[in-house]
Amino acid sequence: MPAVLPAVAEQLFKDIRKIYSETAQIPDDLLIALKFVFGPSAVQALDLVDQRSVTCLSSPSGRKTFQVTGGSGTLYTCFASCHFCPCPAFAYKVLKRNESLLCKHILAVYLCEAMGVTHKQSVSDEQMTALLTGTL
Repeated sequence: MPAVLPAVAEQLFKDIRKIYSETAQIPDDLLIALKFVFGPSAVQALDLVDQRSVTCLSSPSGRKTFQVTGGSGTLYTCFASCHFCPCPAFAYKVLKRNESLLCKHILAVYLCEAMGVTHKQSVSDEQMTALLTGTL
C-alpha cells in the first residue's frame, strides 16, 4: 500500500497537475501554497525541477524508484512510495525533528511527476536490485 501525504499536500499536487497541464505554468497562488505547506524546501525543490534533476527508473518487474541529483551534484535514490530519501536533511528535518513533511529531493519528485517533466529510464531487474540493495 503506497504511503499517503496529508490531504492538503495531495490536493496541492492535484491542482498543480491540472493547471500545469493546461498552462505549462504554476500560478503564484499555488507557489505560495507550496511554500506554506513545505517551507524552505519548496524553493529548493523547484530549483531541482528547473534543473531537470529527477529521473524515474523503472524495471520490467514493475519496480520504480527515482534518482535526484542534488544541488551539490550528489545523486540520491529516493522512494516516493514510502516518502524516503537517504539525504541528511531527510534524516534530520523529517525523521528526527519532524519539522518538515518531505526533503527537497522527494518534493522535487512529486513536483516533476505532477508537472510531467520527470526523465524516464528503463533498467533491468538486476540493475534495479543493485540500486535497491545499494550495491550499484
